[in-house]
Amino acid sequence: MNLFSWTKEKTFTNRRGEDKTRKLPNFGAIAFQTVTAIVLTITIFGTIYTVEEGHVGVVKHFSEAKMQVSPGLHFKIPLVETVEEIEVRARKNVEKLSAATAEQMPVTTEVSVNWTVEVTQALDLYKRYGGLQQFENRILDPRLRSASKTAISKYTAEALIKDRQVAIADIATRLTKAMEGFPVTLDSVQIENIALPPAYLKSIEAKQTAKNLADAEQFKLDRQNLEAQRDVNIKKATAQGIELVSIQKAAAIEREGIAEAQAIKAKAAALKSNPLIVQLTHEQQWNGSLLTTSFGGANVLVETDILKK
Repeated sequence: MNLFSWTKEKTFTNRRGEDKTRKLPNFGAIAFQTVTAIVLTITIFGTIYTVEEGHVGVVKHFSEAKMQVSPGLHFKIPLVETVEEIEVRARKNVEKLSAATAEQMPVTTEVSVNWTVEVTQALDLYKRYGGLQQFENRILDPRLRSASKTAISKYTAEALIKDRQVAIADIATRLTKAMEGFPVTLDSVQIENIALPPAYLKSIEAKQTAKNLADAEQFKLDRQNLEAQRDVNIKKATAQGIELVSIQKAAAIEREGIAEAQAIKAKAAALKSNPLIVQLTHEQQWNGSLLTTSFGGANVLVETDILKK
């Protein structure tokens, strides 16, 4: 049988007794070539594979992890090598848990952690734990639950609600310590939800309302004190201003008196040293009339030294 020809010749005798040759389909060759093409196609495409971005590929040789490859196009040995991808982008695990606070108040909450696989250690993680799901179930999730319950038990329910970041930091510290030595990096921890008994929530709401009212009254009192202090400061400033003006006026009067006294003193000294100044002063003050003197009822005109001069 010719396995490479799709037709074959068959000889037969017609009614006239003549030998005739006819070409018929070679089904055996067609089937053989079809199967061969399929096998070759599977073999060729079986040697090519791709790894998606954000992942690394773990190449297994007869199920034994041998190496890891980066994202992109790669080749493998068909039927011998298989490839399993491991995500190295940020992942988020959420744990729903029930815990008790410091006052033994039952709470239910969701605690989440964002984490990533160390790219260079993805192969080691696969060898040790068999993949991401096994790592989460066996290593990460139990430690997240333990760290969360231990941290929550240190705080009161009110503190968890008001100062949630403190509890989150406590959980993150405990979880980071518990995950030391594993080929992952913890990015952040969050407390997603905190559910408390309804009766306790009402008591917290009432306490908060009372506190808000007290704060409002305190604010009102502080404002009144501030306004009163402002009035005092204004009056004090006004009094200080009046006092300052009075001091300035007194100082001016004192300076004026001192200046006048000094002027009188200087004038007296000048008169003493020069008698003509007295005569000049009289002449400046004379109104033009002559002095008269009465003797026994008769007026006598006295010629003064001024007229003579």
